Amino acid sequence: MAGHIFDRWFKTSTDADGKVVRVRTDRHGIGLRYQARYVGPDGKRRSKSFPDGQKRLAEQWLSTLQADVARGDFIDPNASRTTFQEFAETWLANLSGDPNTRASMRSQLKLHAFPRIGSRQLGSFQPSHIREFVTQLEETGMSGSYARVVFSNVRAVLSAAVEDGCLRRNPCNSRTVTPPAMGTRRVVPWEPERVFAVRAAMVERFQPMVDVGAGCGLRQGELLGLSVDDIDFDSGTLHVVQQLKLSLSKPVFAPPKGGKLRDVPLPGPVAEALREHIRRFPPVEIKLPWMRANGQPVARRLIFTGPNGGHVWRTSLNEDHWKPALAKAGVIPKAKSREHAAAREHGMHALRHFYASVLLDAGESIKALAEYLGHSDPGLTLKVYAHLMPSSRDRARKALGKALRPQDHED
Repeated sequence: MAGHIFDRWFKTSTDADGKVVRVRTDRHGIGLRYQARYVGPDGKRRSKSFPDGQKRLAEQWLSTLQADVARGDFIDPNASRTTFQEFAETWLANLSGDPNTRASMRSQLKLHAFPRIGSRQLGSFQPSHIREFVTQLEETGMSGSYARVVFSNVRAVLSAAVEDGCLRRNPCNSRTVTPPAMGTRRVVPWEPERVFAVRAAMVERFQPMVDVGAGCGLRQGELLGLSVDDIDFDSGTLHVVQQLKLSLSKPVFAPPKGGKLRDVPLPGPVAEALREHIRRFPPVEIKLPWMRANGQPVARRLIFTGPNGGHVWRTSLNEDHWKPALAKAGVIPKAKSREHAAAREHGMHALRHFYASVLLDAGESIKALAEYLGHSDPGLTLKVYAHLMPSSRDRARKALGKALRPQDHED
């Protein structure tokens, strides 16, 4: 990288005798004297000015800059002065992928990051600023899992800033920065009696949703997108290949969460319930865009449809059928008006937890359970459900007790 120090106050000239002399310029004594000039890796000319008496400092700065370029660590000074909010908004505007994810990230950054660190210049970020930001998130009282999502979004923005040459390293990755604590809340699975009671309280059209959720571990969107073509009654297999979700408030078909297609065992009672449901409520062909509101339309013969023949809206299912069933079964208080209280821990995901608890109690492996649930990492499955494996301690106690009894080894 070419560079040199330019003196604004003096210039060289040739006098009448042909000697080279230094003479004052018209700017002598005005403003900063030394200007470190260089051409960046992108070919653009840049400079930084220093006051009189700091020529050595200017030379050191230029030398450091040249070393950064040689190592590939060059940071554009102008880019580093961009604020976190300015960079994040530009990055989000050009982010590809699921529009729902982009909209969610924009909302979370706007609510929780921009008010706290939005005006900070990228080049000024230090780990201490991120530690302070994490503390502020935890002090708001938001759940640990949500605070971690906000933190992850901030980390993603700063990682992009590093890749774009606006920041040398991501302060979120510092060893002194700890993400927000997740808390110690554990999954408490339903007992079978509660599953049966909620099923009985649902309208007949939607009762088999409880069977499939509790017997196959499907997510709600996967239940709503379940097609008759996804069920193999002969082999006793249910193919989880799609879900019905909203993309910017528009219904679409999409792959399951994380794109994890999977096959799960279809228990006999669930198969019987589905056969009877298909007989009484024949599948209806529904055509929706694929993945995005403007995606290619695809048709699926859905098993669960509304009374008027359309797809089932998630909000309508939850408010008009699921929560009233919970109240009727005594899981949540009965509402005085149409609207029931929030019941996050008793959403349809509770059926999925029940499914996991039954398989673990039966001795199924974490690896197999992760596959059935559609988790990309068995470690996540273990983290969520490890406390539901009390029988492992009993097995260890019995095995060691037997091994340590001498009479058990006598001929």
